[in-house]
Amino acid sequence: MANKSSNKNLHQASKAKKDEFYTQLSDIEKELGHYKKHFKGKVVFCNCDDPRVSNFFHYFSYNFENLGLKKLIATCYKNQNADLFSQNKVEKAIYLEYTGDKNGDKIPELNEIGIKELKGDGDFRSEECIELLKQADIVVTNPPFSLFREYVAQLMEYKKKFVIIGSLNAITYKVFFKLIKENKVWLGHSIHSGDREFGVPDDYPLNAAGCRIDKNGKKYIRVKGVRWFTNLDYKERHEDFILIKTYKGHEEDYPKYDNYDAINVDVTKDIPADYNGAMGVPITFLDKYNPEQFEIIGLGISNSGLEVGVKPYKKEHKKYRKEIQKRGAVDGDLYMITNGVVDVPYARILIKNKKVK
Repeated sequence: MANKSSNKNLHQASKAKKDEFYTQLSDIEKELGHYKKHFKGKVVFCNCDDPRVSNFFHYFSYNFENLGLKKLIATCYKNQNADLFSQNKVEKAIYLEYTGDKNGDKIPELNEIGIKELKGDGDFRSEECIELLKQADIVVTNPPFSLFREYVAQLMEYKKKFVIIGSLNAITYKVFFKLIKENKVWLGHSIHSGDREFGVPDDYPLNAAGCRIDKNGKKYIRVKGVRWFTNLDYKERHEDFILIKTYKGHEEDYPKYDNYDAINVDVTKDIPADYNGAMGVPITFLDKYNPEQFEIIGLGISNSGLEVGVKPYKKEHKKYRKEIQKRGAVDGDLYMITNGVVDVPYARILIKNKKVK
């Protein structure tokens, strides 16, 4: 039930373009603490942000000296409310610049924050926001889920370091998966399972389970299947994942695919320590992925699967899948035949253990 309601929240956000999910300060602190050495002397840019409610701006402005930052920039999309950060009374997008404490109290105050109007609406794709992006060394934010592919493409085009939060399903996007396979992007350190609570705008409809309104009237939803994505390195991702299961003597636990020479592994912790061939593992495997321990062959779905040698459906299996099971039959998806039934596991990553000869 929780999974359905969380997926409903994501679908709702995408459909209605309600992508303003405000990340909790506790989640930001847990993740960014692993990258402290990367921030010293750097310009941090929080685009797709709203400093009125953003915990990203809060985190970096209050930890500016501790992190040794050079500058903090945040863009705000059409801010028209008067508050600590903006006195605008007309619909204007703004950007903020903070270069550190001026009076010694290490608290960011209004007179220490440069507030400037943007000509446009603050969209991250606009020319003026791209000019701000060019100034940045590291981008940290929660981009719109519905524009995730376009957002990441821009970061890669301008060769930016980043720490961003997004849906776990982004792993199945063909272009984004290629970045993971080539070790140009990886999963962050702190979120590996469960759901996370996000703040949402006042006009966000709360019509699914897992939603709440706090005593101050602020709205929150819980979303399952989110992860941090980054290209800043941290030592834990180079630690070997300890494997305790074996293939020899337990072959029946690891059925082979009908259309690719690999065994299926349903749960990441069950990856056999003694198997030297290809294996299909859940996408959550990337939570444990060490590039020195495993080779990523490819993604076993759709065209991505065809590109790495996954064979199309056999005619009789496609017919069974469509007519008997009433399910889609996409060539390139890995599948097995289990007791005469076509069995298609959810998205699988094809891997090999580099340390098993």
